[in-house]
Parts: sequence; C-alpha cells; structure tokens
Amino acid sequence: MSFFSQQPFDIRLEWGTNAVELMAGEADCVIIVDVMSFSSCVSLAVGQGAWVYPYPWKDASAEEYADRLGAVTASETRRFAGNGYSLSPASLANIAQGTKLVLPSPNGSALAFSARDSAAAVFCGGLRNLSATAASCKAYSRILVVAGGEKWPDGSLRPALEDWLAAGGIVSLLPGRSPSPEAQAAAAAYRALAPSTLRQCSSARELIERGFSADVDLCLAVDADPHACRLQGDRFTRV
Repeated sequence: MSFFSQQPFDIRLEWGTNAVELMAGEADCVIIVDVMSFSSCVSLAVGQGAWVYPYPWKDASAEEYADRLGAVTASETRRFAGNGYSLSPASLANIAQGTKLVLPSPNGSALAFSARDSAAAVFCGGLRNLSATAASCKAYSRILVVAGGEKWPDGSLRPALEDWLAAGGIVSLLPGRSPSPEAQAAAAAYRALAPSTLRQCSSARELIERGFSADVDLCLAVDADPHACRLQGDRFTRV
C-alpha cells in the first residue's frame, strides 16, 4: 500500500482511522484534527492547566479508566448546563487547573488513542490553536495531519469540511516544505474560504439547531489559544 502513503512528501494529509493505522508509522509527528469538538475541548481545557486523557469508548469502561487515574469523566452526552463536563467546549470554559479529565470520543479521542501506539509525537490541533500547533510541529521531518471527520448514521466516515480546512490551515503555516497534493489541496481551501464560512457547514448547522451555537463560536475562534497540545504518555498537556 505504499502508493497511498504519500511517502515522497514530508507533509501528508489523510482522513480518519485508516490514516493513523496505515500511515502514522512512517511519520515523526501526527496531528489529530477534530474541530467540532474534540480538538477544541482539548485546547480549552489544556489551556487552563487541565490534563485531558483521550478515551475511545463511550461506555462504562470510561468511568473505570477514570477511576484508575483519579480523574473525572466527561459526560457521554453533549451538554453545556448542569454539573460536570462534556464534549461541549462551553462546558470546559471554567475547568479548574490541575483537573484530570477523561474525554470519551469515538472520533478525536479514538484517533489520539490509536496514534499514541506509534513512535510519532502526537498533537491535537484545531482552529483555536492553529498557529501554535504549526509552530510546535515545524521541527519534525515527516508530518502526518489527520482530519478526523464525523460519522454517518451507519458508522462510516463523513468527511467534515471544518476538519479539512483546519488541517489545511496547519499545512499553510508550514512553508518551505514539500506537502503532498492532498495537503496542498486542503491548504488552498483554507486560504480560499474565510473561517466564518464554516458557520454554515453541516457540522455547525447541526450544533446550532441543537442549541449549541456557543460551541460553534468557540470551535471557530482562530488562534484564540496560544499553545499547542501534545500527548505526553496517555494525556494531552500544554506546550
């Protein structure tokens, strides 16, 4: 499958689980991009001094995992009111420094959980920490940017525009490199479309219709956070 690996290029971009499983082994740095909402949640929480532990399964095992870590578990249901945290970025706006948070997510967390088994450095990037992510990763020779995407009702990958554009934004901030055609296309799309356009994309419209417009605002705030988020062992911490 070497013809899928984008090997001649030092910046590569691909989608979802297969990208991590089949391409991370040939990268020095993997950047997971899941804008709505895993990447945004991680950036917000880590920026306030919390530790975020990605976990791929939204079931009782997440609580057991958190108990072993002495951590709290984000709710499996997105919410912005009531006690506790969830995959709603707004629920993490005031998370306390030093909090250990297990963040179950079948998209971003699953990708990060899988990528940690590679020899590559693993980062979580989105629009909120676009420039900081690119700055932290530019020293690596071979960079794989993974657009997380969403899921169709049957569980198959739904390519998500916001992830593709944010991935392209990171690529566009790595000049003087050799990006693959896939990476070049995403970077060109990022340069062509204003981030505000994403308020009308499918993922944003879904959240807005469900009452989570504040989450959309947080997810689309370009460079609101001045730090990168790197997976250190089993947790994301601030760089």
